[in-house]
Amino acid sequence: MDGQSAQLTTADNIQGLLSENTLSFIARDQQYGAHNYQPLPVVLSKGKGVFVWDVDGKKYFDFLSGYSSLNQGHCHPKIIETLMRQAQQLTLTSRAFYSENLGNYAAFITAYFGYDKVLPMNSGVEAVETALKIARKWAYEIKGVAKDAAKIITVSDNFHGRTLSVVSFSTDRIARNGFGPFMPGYISIPFNDLEALENALKDEQVAAFLVEPIQGEAGVYVPDDGYLAQAYSLCQKAKVLFIADEIQTGLARTGRMLACDYEDVRPDILILGKALSGGTLPISAVLCDDALMLTIKPGEHGSTYGGNPLACEVAISALQVLKEERLAENAAKQGKHFRSRLKSLHHPHIAEVRGKGLLNALVIRHEHPEASQNLCLELMRNGLLAKPTHGDKIRFAPPLIITREQMDHAIAIIERSLAVLSDVKM
Repeated sequence: MDGQSAQLTTADNIQGLLSENTLSFIARDQQYGAHNYQPLPVVLSKGKGVFVWDVDGKKYFDFLSGYSSLNQGHCHPKIIETLMRQAQQLTLTSRAFYSENLGNYAAFITAYFGYDKVLPMNSGVEAVETALKIARKWAYEIKGVAKDAAKIITVSDNFHGRTLSVVSFSTDRIARNGFGPFMPGYISIPFNDLEALENALKDEQVAAFLVEPIQGEAGVYVPDDGYLAQAYSLCQKAKVLFIADEIQTGLARTGRMLACDYEDVRPDILILGKALSGGTLPISAVLCDDALMLTIKPGEHGSTYGGNPLACEVAISALQVLKEERLAENAAKQGKHFRSRLKSLHHPHIAEVRGKGLLNALVIRHEHPEASQNLCLELMRNGLLAKPTHGDKIRFAPPLIITREQMDHAIAIIERSLAVLSDVKM
């Protein structure tokens, strides 16, 4: 790639690559929308399978998948058929009434994952908040923790959402700056550090340990083999709940139905979201057994839309697709191929290739502070969409339906785009 082409795809020069049509949509968003995101300068209008198209008709591989919300691919026909059928019959009852759909869904998802009960919510962070409330209630009613003294152990560099409660235990400066005061009751320890966990568990007021099996937003940080199993064992010995946030790592993304399945860990509380709707609706769920769930009484927690008939039917179809199309198996196979091919490049600007299944990341080695962003712009120019995270890392997470032929095409785009990092003018 010549130096001029590489320069054109840096943040300072990207404007020259954008059509007037694209620029007009971006300007409208910037004028009327909040500025709480910094998207890539692409305006999407259509999605199908592993691909999306922009307003000018250009086709791209989607290697972000709505942060793993689109495991089943864009507009999966079975999920869309269910969505359309149910949308014409009954969409919302609120929880003031029973619905046949919620009962069917509750029976289906609890059998699917092997728990007694489910508490349906909408967004991922709502499900996290729900799990934390269940853990605290259990601590007071069952474990015997003193009133208002319960603590939750969390880990550094976590990402569980952005509510005030959740950012109270975030170590991300941007997520916290300007939003205090923060909620007490959290103990932060390093991720992948069993000694730190063992020490924190000595506090008898601890109710639960909340952890992502793989830290996605932190840059696909995969812990040491055995970490989850040993952490779970330590929690059991201390009579502390093990809460797994599988919102991003679950639902076949990492090559197993749950990332915890790699170490035969059955979380005391399981949190799901994102691909639970196949990318059509905000649907999340908290699963646990009766001893925990039934500590929550009527009026103590809920959501108007949580467990709505439309979401229930869509979630059943989304879960069925995962098994019917053997998406966990495909994620494992294609992910192994992806990592092997990129490692074999021995590229001077790739410091590390890491991940499991189809949740992967490149760690970029480059002196330019915008190298990862500029690489993503070059990828976009060449027909593949991905986003940097935490500065020097780029997450690659395509829909799990991707074929070997499509994967090889995408890898060729990544290999070609890496040339932009060698341009000294960047």
